Amino acid sequence: MTTVDSSKHTNNNMARRVVVAMSGGVDSSTAAALLKEQGYDVIGISMQLWDYTEGERDRPGSCCSLDDLYDARRVADRLDMPFYVANFEEVFSRTVVDYFVKSYLSGETPNPCLKCNQVLKFEVLLKRALELEADYLATGHYARVGYDKDRNRYLLLKGRDISKDQSYFLFTMTQRQLSKIIFPLGNLTKTEVRRLAKKFGLNVADKKDSQEICFTPEDYPSFIVRQTGSIADARGEIVDRGGAVLGMHDGLYKYTIGQRKGIGIAKREPLYVLNIDVKKNQLVVGPEDGLFADGLIAKETNWIGISSLDSPMEVIARIRYRHRGVEALVEPMEDGMVKVRFKKREKSITPGQAVVFYKGDEVIGGGWIEKRLEV
Repeated sequence: MTTVDSSKHTNNNMARRVVVAMSGGVDSSTAAALLKEQGYDVIGISMQLWDYTEGERDRPGSCCSLDDLYDARRVADRLDMPFYVANFEEVFSRTVVDYFVKSYLSGETPNPCLKCNQVLKFEVLLKRALELEADYLATGHYARVGYDKDRNRYLLLKGRDISKDQSYFLFTMTQRQLSKIIFPLGNLTKTEVRRLAKKFGLNVADKKDSQEICFTPEDYPSFIVRQTGSIADARGEIVDRGGAVLGMHDGLYKYTIGQRKGIGIAKREPLYVLNIDVKKNQLVVGPEDGLFADGLIAKETNWIGISSLDSPMEVIARIRYRHRGVEALVEPMEDGMVKVRFKKREKSITPGQAVVFYKGDEVIGGGWIEKRLEV
């Protein structure tokens, strides 16, 4: 039988210490309030990830800003709980920002929020929590942790509010991490969370959700240039699927698979970015039907519901966060790689994004998309 989070709750939570990752938003704030109400010894920690001395970097709508840190501190004061700010700027720059820049320069489209969860929250911050003699680390993610006695494994499950489910961003979690993590909002809807925040008297009850990446505005190319300096030899050819030259681009890092606007080529039918060929420094464009593929190859897979993939498995595969998920067959390959074949051809397979495999509400595992697969 699978139980959700019950392995982490006892009748006497007073003796159990939990560190809450507090972003200053309504979700993590409500998570802290709920745990405090349940009798846990709660400590709040906000992560200082980026230098916000430049005004343009402290933007409304971005996460982890200075205002967010102030909001988190006010919530901690309201809940009468210890609160600390941990400076993780160096590791964040090295593992998330550098990854973001290198991915674009290598023709991929990165997912910095997933990488931040993987490294900063569930490795670095969890380590800090355990150093504070905490039993658990809690976050405001809309996901659930379960435990299957028959499999003797912790499970990662979708949040009950499917419109807010964030399990896609958590596929890299290990068994050890899941044993130390609490998701207090997993069985709640966003509406219920806001209602609880008002009940607890939290100043963030009506605060809007963050939408942007914390360290860069939407103009990613300018940020990449600032981080790397001038990019030499960026110009190259824009070609169609047959190799005919249609024009010139001024940097492959400015494009992503499926992009339509900003290509700069006038044609009767709309053109989309179909492929980014870094070796040839070519941008391959074509009609929309060229975006569809039979499957993909993924690398650096991580398995949660099973110890390893030894034979083909039918799953529902999601290839981006807001992707609806499609029926697919995932097959093991060498070196932790897998081949994913879709039941029906799927659109915009994007290297650098994650593919996450589901069985019902359960996250079986996932990996990082390396390339599209053509039969």
